Amino acid sequence: MTVMERETTGLMERPHVEVIQERCAGCEECVVRCPAEALAIDPSNWVALADDSLCVGCRQCVRTCPFSAITVEGPVLVDPPLPHGHYRPTAVLGDTSETRLGFTSWDAAVAEAERCLSCPDPTCVRGCPAHNDIPAFVAAVARRDLASAHDIIRRTSVLPDICSRVCDQRVQCEGACTWSLAGGAPVAIGALERFICDNAEIPGVEPKGSAGEGLDVCVIGAGPAGMAAAWELMAAGAKVTLFDKDEEPLGVLRWGIPSYTLPDAVAWRPWHALEAAGAVLNAGSPVDPAQVDGLLERHDAVVLATGAPEPLVLRVPGAELDGVEDATSFLTRAKSALGAGESLDDVGPSSTVLVLGAGNTAMDVARSVLRLGGQAICIDWMNERFALVRPDELAEAREEGVEARFNRSLLEIKGEAGQVKEAVLVDPEQPEPGVQPRVLSSQTERIAVDRVVMAMGYRPDASLLAAELGGSLATRRFDLARVPDRSWLASGIMAAPSIGGRAGVGQLALGREQAYMASAWSPRARLWAVGDALCGPSTVVEAMAQGRRAAQAVIAAQPKRPGHRSGGMAGYRRVLVAYDSRGGNTRKAAETVAQRLGHRGPAVDVLPITSVGPDELASADLLVLGTWTDGMIVGGMAPAPSTVKWMTDLPRLAGKDVAVFCTYAVNAGRAPARLAAAMGSTGANVVADGSVSRWSVEQQAARFAGEVIDAVEKAGSPMAGYPASGSVGVAKAPSAAGAS
Repeated sequence: MTVMERETTGLMERPHVEVIQERCAGCEECVVRCPAEALAIDPSNWVALADDSLCVGCRQCVRTCPFSAITVEGPVLVDPPLPHGHYRPTAVLGDTSETRLGFTSWDAAVAEAERCLSCPDPTCVRGCPAHNDIPAFVAAVARRDLASAHDIIRRTSVLPDICSRVCDQRVQCEGACTWSLAGGAPVAIGALERFICDNAEIPGVEPKGSAGEGLDVCVIGAGPAGMAAAWELMAAGAKVTLFDKDEEPLGVLRWGIPSYTLPDAVAWRPWHALEAAGAVLNAGSPVDPAQVDGLLERHDAVVLATGAPEPLVLRVPGAELDGVEDATSFLTRAKSALGAGESLDDVGPSSTVLVLGAGNTAMDVARSVLRLGGQAICIDWMNERFALVRPDELAEAREEGVEARFNRSLLEIKGEAGQVKEAVLVDPEQPEPGVQPRVLSSQTERIAVDRVVMAMGYRPDASLLAAELGGSLATRRFDLARVPDRSWLASGIMAAPSIGGRAGVGQLALGREQAYMASAWSPRARLWAVGDALCGPSTVVEAMAQGRRAAQAVIAAQPKRPGHRSGGMAGYRRVLVAYDSRGGNTRKAAETVAQRLGHRGPAVDVLPITSVGPDELASADLLVLGTWTDGMIVGGMAPAPSTVKWMTDLPRLAGKDVAVFCTYAVNAGRAPARLAAAMGSTGANVVADGSVSRWSVEQQAARFAGEVIDAVEKAGSPMAGYPASGSVGVAKAPSAAGAS
């Protein structure tokens, strides 16, 4: 029956699932992922069977089928979302009341929670930068179990009451919700998270083990990333000292987000908890590149969480006039004045303020202008369809009286007696989201303005990043995440459409995942970078998640400043022996090496390189890499090509101790030295290199392990700088050529 016939007969009241049996391979992907149990496998011919009476139209089966064997027609069977409270001030002048109120009753929250499908593979979790267990806390709300819901959120987030207010859920958890991917209205995850946090008792920094005891960590920056790192470290028993260039902590939470979006009482909660737990803050203490080495000498580790404090400035004629300022300066002044019930001398009832940009920061500036009594005009050279602003925030701003104009760009600022008086605008055109807007006409528009606020975004401190990191994540090769793998592709999140000028929800989540993984890595020995310092301007929840991840990496690494670490093998807690084996000899050698090293106390993992990811590498104090030798004696011997390819995808190992060996049949030649040099080029501290004959694998592998132990003991302590060019000189047994 055709779609038209089904519509005519009224059969489209329920979804209809069609399985193309010629394409179905019986992989059961759809059966596993169907949340309504509407799919099963026909045991007679092993293809999928569908039950329309159970189908809810979520289309997870369509998105996840690797053979495009399923189609779904008809409606999405989900109750409409419940409206949650919004406050619309009748007069915005001086009103700093919170404008987004969330759910105000249990009945409303439970009704919304019951819209959740509890998907077997919840894409909402992949969309959340913090990896919150969203189905679990939503289910707890449905049971009216507030304590459990709050406990679940707090396992992965230290700022949930803040994130629930400031997250752009449409491109994160809610954008990745199954209902959203199906073209329907997502579960109001952010509002449910806020309901939980606003009604539960706010906890302090609760101890959760002693793995961090004895660690002394310095955190540079007391914004969302720095506070999250400090929270995780202190919960593990570590001592934490924070430095911040401002006179007060919180970073962007304090000066960059108005109180009608994030009330001060909520913003300050995490810092008060850290302070009560013993965190030490050196306020008004900017850190420059020359001071980092000194901090590393006094502390076991340093976490760089400096944020993106430098505003972007448009270089146009007249930018030097009085009355032109950046968003940071304006928002700081405006928030202080509004909080004290005062006004600003330069913004009043007769003032018109031009705001450059139409993103979220620009909306904050413009809405603050209205509350100070002025008129606000936002301009952005992008097409509105591709703008990066939250749709709800843009709608709220316009409803309050902000004039938001897209496809506009500033050409010049004119003034009188050194003061801003007029702005000259031009009209760019942007037909596609990936195309940079350009001016097609020489026609200009002149508007009278009293102030110009540049709210086009921020960037990190370039000098500090260049000195300590070699640039941000955006400017460095960081091929960490081996995704999208099958689990990502099969989840269906990668099929999500693009949002405005940005990539699809899946691609955005993938980028956040790569940054999250990168935050576990130290670009220098005992130094980690998180948040905006790592990947450029990002969001509060991304910064928070990365701060926690870096703290976990610090705890796992147990770094110690010079003179404060146990010497030799006793300084290692975890060793990773990774191998690339074609004939089995390298694997056997790796297992022997692991066994001998394990006798000295550390935990040892033995894995093929195909199973080694960023988490495994980041948690290892010592990496032992074994591979086989390729080539001809005349032409030169080299490490296996597959190993070389694997190494090219490594991030900088930043002083991580590494030992390497090559198995061989006739002669290893310079293969071990080449392998050591390649690892050294990643920043690794190569403590030993050697070769193992396939004709006496166990004996020579045991000897190599002994040489590694001797080299480490000779160096005195891990990370002590054993010469990268040194060889342990494992004896080469005479034999024939070939790979092992």
